[in-house]
Amino acid sequence: MFKRICGTSVVVVTLGFPFTAYGTEGGLGRPISGSGVTNDAGIIPPEPGWIVNLAEIYYDGTISASHSVPIAGKATLGLDAKVSFTLATLLKVWDTGPGRWNFASSVTLPYAWTSASATLGVGTRAGSVKQEASGLFDLTFAPIIAGYHFSSTDHVALSLNIWAPTGKYDPTSLANVSLNNWTFIPTVSYTKLLPSSGMEFDATAGVEFYTRNHATDYQNAPLFTLDVMGLKRFANGVGAGLVVGTVQQLGNDSGPTADKLNGFRGYDWAVGPIITYDTKLSGKTPLSFALRWIPTVSSKNRPSSTDTVMATATVAF
Repeated sequence: MFKRICGTSVVVVTLGFPFTAYGTEGGLGRPISGSGVTNDAGIIPPEPGWIVNLAEIYYDGTISASHSVPIAGKATLGLDAKVSFTLATLLKVWDTGPGRWNFASSVTLPYAWTSASATLGVGTRAGSVKQEASGLFDLTFAPIIAGYHFSSTDHVALSLNIWAPTGKYDPTSLANVSLNNWTFIPTVSYTKLLPSSGMEFDATAGVEFYTRNHATDYQNAPLFTLDVMGLKRFANGVGAGLVVGTVQQLGNDSGPTADKLNGFRGYDWAVGPIITYDTKLSGKTPLSFALRWIPTVSSKNRPSSTDTVMATATVAF
């Protein structure tokens, strides 16, 4: 019924990242606008098997020095953040038969390199500080991903994505490879296929709930994320489309530093193109590539970036 690689494996990967600010501590929330949606995002295939996804993201964002940012237990003046993020995801599609419901599970091992610079202090005591960190980032997993097929052209996937604070964290550092909190993200993805025109519509929405960072006594407010994509597929396996994404903070952050910044509430919008290519290894093993550029078009209390690039490769066995 479904010959292409299911997009859910990539959705699990891209629902969380350590380096974009949406009004969260350090200006570093988990989501990146426009990265959470993929082709076939709502499809869990009925065929059991394994899906492996590799993703690479580069992000370079800046918050103006005229804005304060909560980081390292204090408020800095501005923030410049650069991150290279590599993720390896393994997804298991369970043997649940050809019915309307199909199920999968996944785990992602992320590696991050990050560089952050900001101005600390005030007046004559102010000075610029730059720090770097690299290593294994927080582990993320989805115990159960449930896919439902309304028809051969309409599909939805439901999941709970969990980030565990397994990376190394220093509460006094500007750059870290962990957020030092658990994050729970109930997510829904939808796919609409239009075979007659080769068109596809995908959408992924989620709400991120953070536990408190006890090292800094900072509590991130929940974030609502929504990414949508329109894609045109061609007979030669190439696809081209447009991605639109947003993150909206649903309340004020809390804690001593957040209270000084009036809750540090923020939002983000990003729009950019995506190119995909689908083929098969040895004529039978599905292989998919994707490349997208998703620059920021509007933001508040988060870095604005024109250099956000994401590349993925996915193979199904």
